[in-house]
Amino acid sequence: MGFLNILKVMADSTGIHNFSAGNIIMIGFGILFIYFGIKKHFEPFLLVPLGIGAILVNIPGTGLMDPGGLLNFNYLGIKSVIYPPLIFLGVGAMTDFGPLIANPSTIILGAAAHIGIFIALVGAKLLGFSLKEAGAIGIIGGADGPMAIYVATKLAPQLLGQVAVSAYSYMALLPLIQPPIMRLLVPKRERELAMEQVRPVSSRAKIVFPIMMIILVNSLLPPIAPLISMLMLGNLIKESGVIERIADTLGGTFLDIVTVFIAVAIGSTMSAANFFNVKTLEIVVLGLIAFCVGTAGGLVVARLMCRWSKGKINPLIGSAGIAAVPMAARVSHTVGIEDNPFNFLIMHAMGPNLAGVLGTAVAGGIMLTLLGVH
Repeated sequence: MGFLNILKVMADSTGIHNFSAGNIIMIGFGILFIYFGIKKHFEPFLLVPLGIGAILVNIPGTGLMDPGGLLNFNYLGIKSVIYPPLIFLGVGAMTDFGPLIANPSTIILGAAAHIGIFIALVGAKLLGFSLKEAGAIGIIGGADGPMAIYVATKLAPQLLGQVAVSAYSYMALLPLIQPPIMRLLVPKRERELAMEQVRPVSSRAKIVFPIMMIILVNSLLPPIAPLISMLMLGNLIKESGVIERIADTLGGTFLDIVTVFIAVAIGSTMSAANFFNVKTLEIVVLGLIAFCVGTAGGLVVARLMCRWSKGKINPLIGSAGIAAVPMAARVSHTVGIEDNPFNFLIMHAMGPNLAGVLGTAVAGGIMLTLLGVH
């Protein structure tokens, strides 16, 4: 074999020679995610590893997603539904359900903000998706990444990558998506409203709450038992006050590590082969519509509650009714202080935000139950 032939064989075997236009475009999306995470500070703990996963899977010849490859092995954590319950365990250990217990009426906002789930479900069915596929796409509107993965795995595993990417991408981009809708639907005089301090909740109530939720939700909706059980176990560990070191680890280092693994795994589904088709575009658009409609639904009902309470509720907390914890609550707070620097809405927004978590779990459980998936 001549020297030129050897060079040609070597060149043909490199990743550079095998790049397609689709690979380059998807790598561009990966870089864009990293840019939003680092430069714009849009949930960098999600977008940076997600972007890296998207870049890695679109470099030809690495074998990272081949059987036995590093990314393929990591993806088993999603495919086998291991990561979502672990995420819920960590989230539970860092969550204070006090605002929800103190103001149970915020459950209404959590329910209102989930209208996007059903809008996306109906839209997907009209576009020709099967009922199970429509259910998996609809759950994107709940803005709960682990729940979206869990439901998609059960209902439509063939759409898992697109559903997971849409859910996590829009969750991370909430600071970009929600504020324009909030300013459009809520007048400035209502955005400026200050709310009274949340009433204190006893330690006993906080301990009883996760135990009762495990019994109640798991009894009514067994299909979502793995997620709700881990969420409430983590919360009980936190609120018990007797194993603080474990609670700190679960809500800190442990959650950070699992988040990196799950975000890279989701990014690794963004290959050009998987994403360059009409179905993917339809799912992405439906997911965005679901987020926007859900945000609007929470705001509209919050405005009604504001009027009924004679100005005691700032409607901005309605946008936190979707389940992205604590991103949505932070967005409500951030928009609030732009109009009133002394308006601290974060704890008030956590009420509907946590109600949204439970609402997404209920919606997912109902879908799995009605469609006969256990």
